[in-house]
Amino acid sequence: MSRHLYSLIYLLLLPFLFVRVLIRSLKAPAYRSRLLERFGIQKPSAKGAIWIHAVSVGETIAISPLVEKLLAQGESILFTTTTPTGAAQVKQRFGDRVEHRYLPWDLPIFFDLFFSSHKPKLLLIVETEIWPNLLSTTSKRHIPIVLANARLSEKSFKGYSRFSELTEQALNSISLLLAQHEADSERFKKLGMPEDRLLVSGSIKFDIDIPDEQVQSGQAWKAAFARKVLVAASTHQGEDKILLDAWSLIPQDQRPTLILVPRHPERFESVFQLATGYSENVSKRSLSNPDSNIDIWIGDSLGEMFSYYAAADVAFVGGSFSGTGGHNPLEPAALGLPIVMGPSDYNFRSIISTLKSEGALVQVEDESELAEQIGRLLSQDNHTMSQAGVQVVEKNRGAMERLYQQVLKLI
Repeated sequence: MSRHLYSLIYLLLLPFLFVRVLIRSLKAPAYRSRLLERFGIQKPSAKGAIWIHAVSVGETIAISPLVEKLLAQGESILFTTTTPTGAAQVKQRFGDRVEHRYLPWDLPIFFDLFFSSHKPKLLLIVETEIWPNLLSTTSKRHIPIVLANARLSEKSFKGYSRFSELTEQALNSISLLLAQHEADSERFKKLGMPEDRLLVSGSIKFDIDIPDEQVQSGQAWKAAFARKVLVAASTHQGEDKILLDAWSLIPQDQRPTLILVPRHPERFESVFQLATGYSENVSKRSLSNPDSNIDIWIGDSLGEMFSYYAAADVAFVGGSFSGTGGHNPLEPAALGLPIVMGPSDYNFRSIISTLKSEGALVQVEDESELAEQIGRLLSQDNHTMSQAGVQVVEKNRGAMERLYQQVLKLI
């Protein structure tokens, strides 16, 4: 498929994309905010800024240490995201120190409009966002493009291979691709990425920047609960019930406080209502502070994940029972939490495998095994397991500094 044919198909699908955003906005009104930005109609940013694109929350958190380094040396930052939750994370972390816009939909005319408002000197894309027109229009303006922390699962590789001509054209627009692992690098090479512009640098997600104030607030919450705490982080549809069922199987006198943190804000209220069917003592972050009477606490806030983890004794990481590949287990590992995950792990397979082999993470296949492992971890001393997670994170730091040095060469 040529890029022109891709653009035609994308144009025909655009009304459906627009309707999809409007439908999502019924549950998450932030999707209606600044809609013109998705068509490339945007307020100008500082000329010569470094443009960073991170699709959503996880990628924004991962790249934050680099943004801080660049800000400290006086660089201007234009930060684009795809989702409102990503935008909220940018606002919370950087305030007015960076300029945030939404990434336009992937049509040349929208990027022509985008570039009439912005004149960046470099584009850095976090992880594998291969949008053909984004890459082509940026490259044609002689703006260097870095694809950082890139990963490519076997499943994604097969998908991109179906459109080999389009994918190869897009990859050839990239100035430098930094792959997480050798296996990712090999897959990108097979798709047509020039080897002389390809490096293996490790995962920047090991270079976790843990906010001290969040750890302190989480520890204060833990003291207020006055009993063991289980956190279920970044849960997807269906996973909340699985966790609630597992929690309810734990004997009453050993049952921990359960903190449920849904991945998507539009689900906060429905998860709260679901939890009320399991206990009379249900509350949420926006409603009350922690206390010893609360059985289930809904984490209905953004940007406080480290606080939720710091309040816990055991962590379940979501997306692993919903078939969505799991979310990042390195955040609880860095805080020394024993980790439990379900069978779906393709987003973080290498990291999960490392944590498992070092004894820091338990992976379960079904709900009954989940309940069993949670009960076991809550009832035993987990010092060795906790230390293993911290050591895995510490041993693998360094990718962020390698990325920083490569960025300096290009600006």
